[in-house]
Amino acid sequence: MIDFNVPPYVGTELKYVEEAVAVNHKICGDGPFTHRCNAWLEQKTGTAKALLTTSCTHATEMAALLADIREGDEVIMPSYTFVSTADAFVLRGAVPVFVDIRPDTMNIDEKKIEAAVTERTRAIVPVHYAGVSCEMDVIMDIAKKYHLHVIEDAAQGVMSTYKGKQLGTIGDYGCYSFHETKNYSMGEGGALLIRDPENVERAEIIREKGTNRAKFFRGQIDKYTWVDAGSSYLPGDMNAAYLLAQLDMADAIFEDRMRSWNLYQELLTPLAKAGKIELPFIPEGCNHNAHMFYVKAKDIEERSALIRFLKEHGIQAVFHYIPLHSAPAGQRFGRFHGEDIYTTKESERLLRLPMYYGLKEEQVQYIAETIEEFYA
Repeated sequence: MIDFNVPPYVGTELKYVEEAVAVNHKICGDGPFTHRCNAWLEQKTGTAKALLTTSCTHATEMAALLADIREGDEVIMPSYTFVSTADAFVLRGAVPVFVDIRPDTMNIDEKKIEAAVTERTRAIVPVHYAGVSCEMDVIMDIAKKYHLHVIEDAAQGVMSTYKGKQLGTIGDYGCYSFHETKNYSMGEGGALLIRDPENVERAEIIREKGTNRAKFFRGQIDKYTWVDAGSSYLPGDMNAAYLLAQLDMADAIFEDRMRSWNLYQELLTPLAKAGKIELPFIPEGCNHNAHMFYVKAKDIEERSALIRFLKEHGIQAVFHYIPLHSAPAGQRFGRFHGEDIYTTKESERLLRLPMYYGLKEEQVQYIAETIEEFYA
């Protein structure tokens, strides 16, 4: 069986975890490995501050708090995304306003955003699907025009760029995921990227249960206390140790995944040219991170048959999100603005193929041959 996902492992993770336990004697939050991960992210992305979190979900919750999202506010986002994108704002009492996606990238259609803006709108949340950037110049112009926050859901976008800028650094806040299905993993985890230095102190406070504990440990105050609403968003330092081993090898992981992605693209292009399937589209100015390789079948029936066929041949392939506006909670908490032309239709066609660090060339070839056999 070729698994859909195998969590990344480079070989030095356990050495780092042992160091956290036996040498540092520090396994709770904000230990040496957490600080090293934060520093790596800041150096790599150029953001003012990066803070590891327990998940991308919690990074997005922190962003919602920092953006002062309140009950009755509206937040514009795609419906084709994971539930966490909406949950972070629903928990603040806000209304997710879903707009349609582009069929080429599966990202929010930047041309549909402005029409969804009302006097209650407070933020736009672009989701960089498959690590391919949304049209951020257009989105930032709309945000500037209407004085809106931009919170990038870059869960899948670590090491991806838009016109030379790292995803997660363009909007006010960027949210990364280090879940086991992502390119770089700590099991469960994420990070919040903060663009503007003036927002860093409050972010540290929110992350530390609403206390100014970070300033205390830096020696800036002689005792710490409760100063704001917050929660415990710190991952354990053992998790950070596991992640740092992979960040140390980030370029090698990136190149390995890119080889697999490019091979899929090469081998499946004849089927695409024959009109049997559609392949991912990468717009000009977008450099992706090979987070995902997907194909699009004709419709949901053909996709289901292809999934079954691949499974019969020892290949685990999966569909992806059920659009949030069609889910019970989406209907209860949110609303769809405009017409659903592509969101449902395209989501029902999309099929994700195995993609992970260490996927072998012969496995990619076998998967491509099996898909060819299905269409033959």
